[in-house]
Amino acid sequence: MEIIDRGSGPALVLIPGLQGRWEYMRPAVEALSSCFRVLTFSLDGAGLDGYADQAAAAMTAKGIDRATICGVSFGGLVAVRFAARYPARCAALVLASTPQPALRLRRRHEIYIRAPWIFGPIFLAESPFRLRPEIVVAIPDARARRRFTVQALRTLMSARVSLPQMAARARLIANVDLTADCESIAAPTLVVTGEAGLDHVVPVAGSSEYTRLIRNARSVVLERTGHLGSVTRPDAFCELVRTFTSSVLGDRDRDQQPDQVA
Repeated sequence: MEIIDRGSGPALVLIPGLQGRWEYMRPAVEALSSCFRVLTFSLDGAGLDGYADQAAAAMTAKGIDRATICGVSFGGLVAVRFAARYPARCAALVLASTPQPALRLRRRHEIYIRAPWIFGPIFLAESPFRLRPEIVVAIPDARARRRFTVQALRTLMSARVSLPQMAARARLIANVDLTADCESIAAPTLVVTGEAGLDHVVPVAGSSEYTRLIRNARSVVLERTGHLGSVTRPDAFCELVRTFTSSVLGDRDRDQQPDQVA
């Protein structure tokens, strides 16, 4: 497992989304590493338990006992399982645009995952059209938006995704119920969503279920974003996470990790 280790300060483990590749989270990694020591990696394993164990192994490999666990989209499901499975190692929990704890896939997505090699390219091809409205709002400057698009295309070409693995993760979303996991979590939790009218991937109402199920969880809206706020407005996302962790973590959790610059 390649472990990306960036920045200095309190430890934060960033778990990527359905693509499984950390490279798609690069803007968030760069922003968060200005305030945190960020560990991230590409998902490699099977099932939520396997992915949670991978996060724990990354922490152990880097000598980190406790960290803020931050999951984005599908990665939020992994983060929930980690917090339930490794409560002593989860100092705080951040769930960004995470699918609801018990989700039924839309009909067309059920069709896609039955034959990912055939329908996966269609899903990828339609994504820019589905995501464009929120990108326009999040990045109103046309030049900045073109730079973002070019970088996204470069990432797509250099960090190839596995369509079968994406389909397997999608099936996992449809077949897991994290209600019991949520009810067992004691870590301070922040639920981050975009604006309801801009997230055309994961309904905000579903993500907000975590605020109800995890005791003492709080929620915040990352304005002018939808599903991609952690990468379209990474500095604003970082500030939300920094403010939250500063308010809930004691000196022990803020200061226990040695500085690391990579």
